[in-house]
Amino acid sequence: MNMPNNLTSSISPAKPIVLAVTGASGAVYGARLLQVLLQQKVPTHLTISESGAAVIAQELNVRLDLENVDAAAVLRASNAFLKQPSMDFNTIVTEAAGNGLLAIHHYKNYFTPIASGSFLTAGMVICPCSGSTLSGIAHAASQNLIQRAADVHLKEHRKLIVVTRETPLSVFQLENMHRVAQAGAVVLPAAPGWYHGATELVDLVDFVVARILDQFDVTHTLMRRWKETAE
Repeated sequence: MNMPNNLTSSISPAKPIVLAVTGASGAVYGARLLQVLLQQKVPTHLTISESGAAVIAQELNVRLDLENVDAAAVLRASNAFLKQPSMDFNTIVTEAAGNGLLAIHHYKNYFTPIASGSFLTAGMVICPCSGSTLSGIAHAASQNLIQRAADVHLKEHRKLIVVTRETPLSVFQLENMHRVAQAGAVVLPAAPGWYHGATELVDLVDFVVARILDQFDVTHTLMRRWKETAE
């Protein structure tokens, strides 16, 4: 049956995932996650805080201009850090941006789609999530775009994942984790497991990235899953 001209198909493009990188140690987790999202053609909105850029500079030796983020440079550095085969990240990032699969937002710019609840997403992940970012979310402070976007996801009852990476934890940090979890967020600490046959650094990073991807039902083969074995 022909559809009327004033109607469109009910098939919608995949909703994007918001990825925020903040100033906790573990920048490689965020970079590796971005790499997989782009390779899997998942629409991604990326934002990096000033402290997040500082950690990227310290841990991956890449100095970012937050006015014009070079995502390919971050992916190259992460790939080298994890000792993975080289890839043409310039092409991957350029094609993703050209196809509408990657948008990068300044962390102070509230006039972006992810600051509004009317912009539909599949969810948001803050990877890694600093203690100050966690506190801002827990108390609805919204001191930057990242905290505002997180607040939007909570109020709209969409998935929000906070990948904390801190040890030991103060009572205030534990209380903030409890507060965001009560509000509906998923607290997913960057705590890699070992049962999947980890032998290299990339295995430990991929364990955490895989658990994040599972939360969004993104297909991947980053780790060997636990399964029963016949006796």
